[in-house]
Amino acid sequence: MVNEEKKRLGTNRSCIRDLFEYGMARAAEIGRENVFDFSIGNPSVPAPAGVNETIAALAGGDTQSLHRYTSAAGTPEAREAIAEDLNDRFACGARAQDLFLTCGAAPALTAVLSALCVEDAETLIFAPFFPEYTVFAAGAGMKSVIVPADTTDFQIHAETAARYLTEHTQAVIINSPNNPSGVVYSRESLTALAALLEEKSREYGHPIYLISDEPYRELVYDGAEVSFVPTLYRNSIVCYSYSKSLSLPGERLGYIYVPQQAEDAGALLAAIAGAARAQGHVCAPSLLQHMIARCAALRPDVEAYDRNRRALYDALTAYGYECVRPQGAFYMLIRSPRGNAKEFSDRAKAKDLLIVPCGDFGCPDHLRISTCVAWETVQRSLPVFKELIEER
Repeated sequence: MVNEEKKRLGTNRSCIRDLFEYGMARAAEIGRENVFDFSIGNPSVPAPAGVNETIAALAGGDTQSLHRYTSAAGTPEAREAIAEDLNDRFACGARAQDLFLTCGAAPALTAVLSALCVEDAETLIFAPFFPEYTVFAAGAGMKSVIVPADTTDFQIHAETAARYLTEHTQAVIINSPNNPSGVVYSRESLTALAALLEEKSREYGHPIYLISDEPYRELVYDGAEVSFVPTLYRNSIVCYSYSKSLSLPGERLGYIYVPQQAEDAGALLAAIAGAARAQGHVCAPSLLQHMIARCAALRPDVEAYDRNRRALYDALTAYGYECVRPQGAFYMLIRSPRGNAKEFSDRAKAKDLLIVPCGDFGCPDHLRISTCVAWETVQRSLPVFKELIEER
């Protein structure tokens, strides 16, 4: 016998992975250049030269020490470097002991949610959202409560969120820049949300933690400001990944930051460490920890992503698509021109154009385009986008 829920998760891939796997199989049949795969957020920009040079230098040195176990929370050198980078940028008072290094943002989120799970616990999630949030919450034993999207501006509105908070709300997850919309939440909207959570925490007699999922923090355009949430709300927890900022999605390195001013910060970090332990965490990859100790201040070159973003937005809106203009990340959200999004995605798939229907993201009338693709893919796909919207 097996766990039927885990079997369901293992046999029913996410809508993103389903299209991605189809695209790889299709590319093997007709050639990768003939498949316009906008399904997954696989960075097309190489890792910064300093990352590869550092890894090469480390691999050419004392490899016995390089590949040893580290502390479960991470090496002191890596955590010190990350804390220094955070302080240089946000003056947030981060310390090495406030950080727990993880194998990317996904295990960071699962550990935090598990650490916060008490009886009848709920987590608030704003649509549109990364679909795995509900999987992570369920795995932790928490109920997901979804706040519907404002499809006008895709911002967070505190007055709407207030209707969904209850005495059981333990956590609120936000993601800015947002996957799938590319929207950056404004300082005004986050400040209003922080005030609401302060009020409700006092009313309910326990802290409501604001979990900020930040894999796209560095990917911004047009001078957009990404607010550092712990400077706006003391009971914040940051879950970060270097997968997107340093183009290392397959290498898995991230961290959890619990600011020292957060309520019960010491107990919370201990619970996070215990949750990670229960999930099989030993330590983040040692090689990558040694790398980030030297490269924490590196930033991505977003020019190629920005060029794709502008080209797709300008062309699609000219064709008649309704799009939200992304300010960050490398995604674009479009409203399905006719019919439901899944049907439109299937029509596109028949033309080897792979775009993700967003029912699982909480926006069933929209589709996500991942813009971190080769420039040639953008150019060659545009006639297909035009053909699709003109079809009767």
